[in-house]
Amino acid sequence: MEYLFDGPYAVAMAAYLPPGWPAGVHPPGSERFEQTAVAWLLDVVPPDYRLHGVLARYPVALAAMARHHVTACVEGARQGYRTARAELGGELPPGGIEAILAVYRSEGVRLAQTARAVDLVGRALRGEAFVPQLAGPQDNRRHVTGGQAEVISGPP
Repeated sequence: MEYLFDGPYAVAMAAYLPPGWPAGVHPPGSERFEQTAVAWLLDVVPPDYRLHGVLARYPVALAAMARHHVTACVEGARQGYRTARAELGGELPPGGIEAILAVYRSEGVRLAQTARAVDLVGRALRGEAFVPQLAGPQDNRRHVTGGQAEVISGPP
């Protein structure tokens, strides 16, 4: 997305998207942001969620449901990883457990990235503006809303 400023010093400026922003979702504030965010979020949740039109009408609610779904998937993958040896050790051929653990590790990374992207999209749907940080990634305890910086209390 680009913003054009009036006057003799008119320049185009690309919108900042934080690391982990999902491909295919337009930047917040753009004409198609909400539409692409809803489409992407519907791809994250189980297919039957598409049967509920209310979720497309209320993208913030869809983002919350997607966050809960992905959080449950991450926890399920962690639990599966922790219990795979005990649960499957006697059922799989040699090397099978290591292969299953590799799947859990790979899917764990993908699910964690998806969870981060769902969080970012949900925050953007709530109106949070993302700004680049000079000292690396944005601190999760600080964010900009309505033009003001807000610090969320909690452990560092």
